Parts: sequence; structure tokens; C-alpha cells
Amino acid sequence: MDAIEIKQWTSDSVAADLERAIHEHRLPPATKLGEDELGDAYGISRTTVRAALHALSHRRLVELKRNRGAFVAQPSVREAREVFEARSLLEPRTARSAAERMTDIELARLRENIEDEHAALDASEDGRALFLSGQFHLEIARIADQSTIEAFISELISRSSLIIALYWRRRAALCETQAHHALLDAFERRDGDAAEQLMKSHLLDLVASLDLRNVAQPATSLREALQR
Repeated sequence: MDAIEIKQWTSDSVAADLERAIHEHRLPPATKLGEDELGDAYGISRTTVRAALHALSHRRLVELKRNRGAFVAQPSVREAREVFEARSLLEPRTARSAAERMTDIELARLRENIEDEHAALDASEDGRALFLSGQFHLEIARIADQSTIEAFISELISRSSLIIALYWRRRAALCETQAHHALLDAFERRDGDAAEQLMKSHLLDLVASLDLRNVAQPATSLREALQR
């Protein structure tokens, strides 16, 4: 079978592609990432595969187990709570800063993101909707223009995707669409106070949508999971 796509894959581009597959829940937590299977799927060497997997392990999306190989990380309940606690500390203040710096161009970009998220939900593409939801939050961090905090939030959002894959109990875990609309309205008014409070409430609602007893099953086929 041909590789996933006819292109020159590098370790960085493979890592990015795998990360998106994890975000979109095509690669659930605990999925084994076999070097040979990945090499065949992408048409690359095991050395390139290893470099990509090591990069993802630094982002805590992949766990490298001695003598067993690489697996999509499987956050514990404690880790899940810590990740969302960290987000609740960082993102409300970031939302305030974004509201104060918001331009019409940035507002249009956020609005387009929400429209794409709606389209994904309407098409029952829950994984893509989740990815777009994370991009909405990440874009807010970029607009706030706080590069160090943005880097932290980026990692937390990536880990949140794994947590939602493991513990979601309803589609609301994708992010309530009205919550994003409310945030957009606050940004349009350049209302930092409202943006901060809305983000705080939104993250609390997101945690409430998780069921810490529900565990997702690994994908049956790595190649099938990577096909789009």
C-alpha cells in the first residue's frame, strides 16, 4: 500500500501529523505507535520515526516505554485535574489580555474558527471539531501576545485533547459552542472583565463534562487512524 501522502516527510512534519491525529481522536490514548508501521505508512526510515516520537514525548503526548515501544499517552485522573487547573489559572487572564489587544482582523479569524467548528459538528466530525476548539483557545493566547504563556497553554491544550479522549461523557466536551460565541461577543466589545469571567466559567463547564471513569479504546489499525 502507498504511503499516506506522496510528499517528503521529515521528523517535524510527521510529528505534526501525528499530533493532529491525536488531537482529532483518530489516535486515542494507549494506541501503540509501532516504528515499522509508521515507517511504512509515511514511507520514511525508522530513524525519522524515532525522532518524531521523541519530539512528541517532550510534549507529553507520547509515552516511550523501555522494551515495549511508543504509545499515545494516557493521562491519569490526577493529571487530568492538574491540566485543567493550570488552564483555569492561565487562560482567563489571557482572555482579558486578548480582549484588550483585539483587532478586527483577529476577531474575524476567531469568528471563522467558530464557523469551521460548527461545520465539523454538523458533519459529525467530532475529532475535527475538538481540534478546532483547541485552536480557538490557542489563537486567543496568540492574540494576547504573551509568548511564554502561549507555549504553556499550547502544551496544556494538547494534553487536554488526550484527557477528553479518555474521559468525555457527552459531546459538550468538545466545547459548548455558545461559550465560544459569548467569548467572541466579549472580544468584540473589547470587554476584558467579561472575557476573563466567561473563560473561567467555560473551563469549569468543560471539566464538568468529563467522566473520570470512562476510558477510550485504542485504534484497531494505525494506518486506518492516520488516513484522512
